[in-house]
Amino acid sequence: MNEQDVLARPDPLLDQGMSVLLDLDGTIAPLMPRPHDVVPAAARTALMKRVGGRLGGRLAIVSGRTIAEVDRVLEGAVAAVAGVHGLERRRADGQLERAHPDQALDIVRAELPTLVARYPGLVTEDKGLSITIHYRLTPEAGPTVDAFAREVAARTDLVLQPGHAVAELRGPGAGKGAAIRAFMAEAPFAGTKPIYIGDDQTDEDGFAAAQALGGFGVLVGAARATAATRGLVDVDAVMTWLAAISGKVAI
Repeated sequence: MNEQDVLARPDPLLDQGMSVLLDLDGTIAPLMPRPHDVVPAAARTALMKRVGGRLGGRLAIVSGRTIAEVDRVLEGAVAAVAGVHGLERRRADGQLERAHPDQALDIVRAELPTLVARYPGLVTEDKGLSITIHYRLTPEAGPTVDAFAREVAARTDLVLQPGHAVAELRGPGAGKGAAIRAFMAEAPFAGTKPIYIGDDQTDEDGFAAAQALGGFGVLVGAARATAATRGLVDVDAVMTWLAAISGKVAI
């Protein structure tokens, strides 16, 4: 394991043997109090298109958001997208794969209104394959939300996916690491080495997968133990690094 404060900055001068896979929130888009507060940005959309073109299409998004939400935020600029932490995936050729919804999510749907009534500032998302409870606007609810999510996970087959001021309960199945391995086995990624960039605990299996496939992970943000071997300090640093790949800046 490594600490962010000793991680080297990744070299922006990639050769043709590399692919880039990105988380979205906290990586190429700022963390916001509510998911829908993250909106399209023309400069970011244009950058994604340039990077994808420079890499011959070897650019993918691997996010906790649904594919539809990724497409909304990035205005469809990236073809290859894994959503809901890998439970749904769109290949570079447009082919879609999606897990079956877990019936245990109905338990969350039935019990969640009581929790929201207690903390009206909570923001919930029903993604079909998972349910997310955001408490960034109500930080005092954090311990209660986390306890609720742990208790539901303990009595069902749902997987608890913690994040930044969020608890997510999702069906079992593919995670970000599995999504990265699947992309790297397909055109145009096959035969190259992955660089995976992410910011929180949900990205750790992605970092490990990238390392196992001969590439590496890049941790965005504050110091912590991680499987990543490179680091960037924030979203702006990621965007500058990507701009260097696209040939727009030299750093």
